[in-house]
Amino acid sequence: MEFKTVCVIGLGYIGLPTASTFAKAGLQVIGVDVNPHIIESLQNGQVHIYEPGLGTLVKEAINTSNLVISSHPVPADAFIIAVPTPFYENKKADLSFVISAAESIIPHLNKGNLVVLESTSPPQTTINILVPILERSGLKAGVDFSVAYSPERVLPGQILQELIENARVIGGIDQKSAEAGKKLYQTFVKGEIITTTATTAE
Repeated sequence: MEFKTVCVIGLGYIGLPTASTFAKAGLQVIGVDVNPHIIESLQNGQVHIYEPGLGTLVKEAINTSNLVISSHPVPADAFIIAVPTPFYENKKADLSFVISAAESIIPHLNKGNLVVLESTSPPQTTINILVPILERSGLKAGVDFSVAYSPERVLPGQILQELIENARVIGGIDQKSAEAGKKLYQTFVKGEIITTTATTAE
């Protein structure tokens, strides 16, 4: 599988740096967010997050047309879900943003695609929540498309450097999915990429 286009859903502290870094590496990236203010500000070259170097990187990515900002997903080779997962008072994760993002992918999912969940989520979210939603497309996970989970492991203030240099864990719903995730992130990751199962990665 050759990854030429990536759709990143959620343009927050992880999604925007990730989308911009993929764009800098030469991929065609569609950055998606549901917040109209974020969409408008990014389209005008203004970054809503303070992170050293991010403003320059985003502007370069948009100016080269490698990064396009949108309010909705489009067909792509890979989809990355990087939306917030806040916690309720009882310390359970609110997965409503993850569920909405997954549902927004369904009309655009094609055979051979890879879907990566990068939102911080409890173990088994990928296999018990994400996969059943995506299979509403009529396609079978692990057969028609790959699904993986990759935890974000970066510190604010050093995100752009650590995205590239840190070791990264990719957990697949099967070995093929894990390898597909590894291949995608090898586009820019220089640190070691460790493959495992989705639940272990979570």
